Amino acid sequence: MRRPPAKLVERFRGAPTSFIVDAMGGTGALDWRIKPLVGSSLVGVALTCDCGPLDNLAFMAALADCRPGDVLVVATGGHVGAAVTGDLLIGIARNRGAAGFVTDGLVRDLDDLETIGLPIYAMGVTPNSPQRRGPGSVGLPVVCGGVSIASGDVVVGDRDGVVIIPRARLSATLESLQRVKAAEAATLERVREGLKDLPVEVPALKRIGKA
Repeated sequence: MRRPPAKLVERFRGAPTSFIVDAMGGTGALDWRIKPLVGSSLVGVALTCDCGPLDNLAFMAALADCRPGDVLVVATGGHVGAAVTGDLLIGIARNRGAAGFVTDGLVRDLDDLETIGLPIYAMGVTPNSPQRRGPGSVGLPVVCGGVSIASGDVVVGDRDGVVIIPRARLSATLESLQRVKAAEAATLERVREGLKDLPVEVPALKRIGKA
């Protein structure tokens, strides 16, 4: 797997996911139900695996390829009948230097996951256990949370959710992100100073006599 330079990835740290989405034209976020269960932020490089429903064999194979800074992205097809992992495999991921874990499925052992401390974004929690039967894939593009994700893409998460920045768009997104940050800061300052008018022109409001 080709990973982008660590310095490039780090430039996304601290950027709100909403700003990143704006920098990419309004898209890029995973399904809104994928929210932080452990931790409140993550930044790293996607290492993808496709487990399908009720299975985690591919996730175990992905762990063998995990390097420091990787975010394990586990696609289950949105299966919510069983957890895709629990504390043992997440503990191994942390020990291998993973930066986080993202799935469109469920996890279990929440108390122990909180103790481990690896950032985890998932649909929710269930005690039901997965099987290890395959087939699956590691490192190939997957669809997780309605978004196509390739290994080597950058993953950013905060309390709002998870955003994927395609590897080919990293530099362009960073350039646009700087403009978004500047515009947001300028408008926020005006709001704090008492701005009462809309900060942008909305033609539709003029048509109905509201502006």
